[in-house]
Amino acid sequence: MTAVRQVDPISDPLWKELASTAGGSLFTSPPWIGAVSDTYGFAPTARVLLDAGGRPSAGMAWTDVDDLRGRRRIALPFCDRAEPIVADLASWQEVATDALAGDLPFTVRCLDTSPVVADPRFTRTGEAAWHATALTRPLDDLHAAFRPQVRRNLATAERAGVTVVLSDEFEAVRTFHRLHVELRKHKYRMLAQPRDFFDRIWKAFAPVDGVRTALAVVDGRPIAGALYLVWQDTVYYKFGASRAQDLHLRPNDATHWEAIRWAHGRGLRAMDWGLSDLDQPGLCRYKRKWASVEGRIHTLNAGGPPVGRRPDVEQTLSTMTALFTDPSVPDSVTERAGASLYRYFC
Repeated sequence: MTAVRQVDPISDPLWKELASTAGGSLFTSPPWIGAVSDTYGFAPTARVLLDAGGRPSAGMAWTDVDDLRGRRRIALPFCDRAEPIVADLASWQEVATDALAGDLPFTVRCLDTSPVVADPRFTRTGEAAWHATALTRPLDDLHAAFRPQVRRNLATAERAGVTVVLSDEFEAVRTFHRLHVELRKHKYRMLAQPRDFFDRIWKAFAPVDGVRTALAVVDGRPIAGALYLVWQDTVYYKFGASRAQDLHLRPNDATHWEAIRWAHGRGLRAMDWGLSDLDQPGLCRYKRKWASVEGRIHTLNAGGPPVGRRPDVEQTLSTMTALFTDPSVPDSVTERAGASLYRYFC
């Protein structure tokens, strides 16, 4: 006999146990779901399938969103991917009934290996690349397996005097966020996630020693950085930023190598490089230089666009983003705009 139970994926021990299995990831972990939900005021829910002994064997989590961009159901918002934790289509069918009830359009991002991809109720609406590096071989062998350009870039960074500080301190996250705002504004003309979000990430993962901020420094000034999060046996490269005028010093390569050395020494088994949009081939090539595994993340939708979505609202958000990321606007104003508007971009 089995049973399906509704649980809170932030606080319920059944979900934590399930998310800690091989099918879970950073994005289905309670600390990540909690940081996202607390920042943006979401109320996530989950369904867990219990086996005959009352242990969780499958499940999925999602959030219903109702804002000026319409009503929709997402598994889960602001995640690279959040595939349901299911071993096969049968267990997926057990936990998916409520999410696919038809009352709201439903979107899920999952690896192409997920059984959910085979569900005929979904239409594939997007595809992205995903990369990972196995960390189980000796460090010297790992270094030798990288593409030659990685090793050349690491040598360039060393000659240039790039020093990487890998920190578990709160202030390092704040320093990184300033770089993050600059990069998204000046390179991509996009708003950045609120500083409060990064604060909550640190507060969620620091108690379990699951967060590291890497800052690449030259002559005392940070020129690049990255935020890495740990869940189970994997370190996730979640955010990165660098200053364009210093890229010739190869600080990003130095940053990632320091993080890999740290993760390897800690006994972690993999680095997850996250999602890369296919319309950014340069980013895909960069991650491929480090990665030993490459796959695809599929965006699947059932039910079409959000209920009540209006073209004029979409155009207004686009216009406001362009205005607030104009080079003439102070970065402090751009940061405040991101804090107010980013919640609508899920």
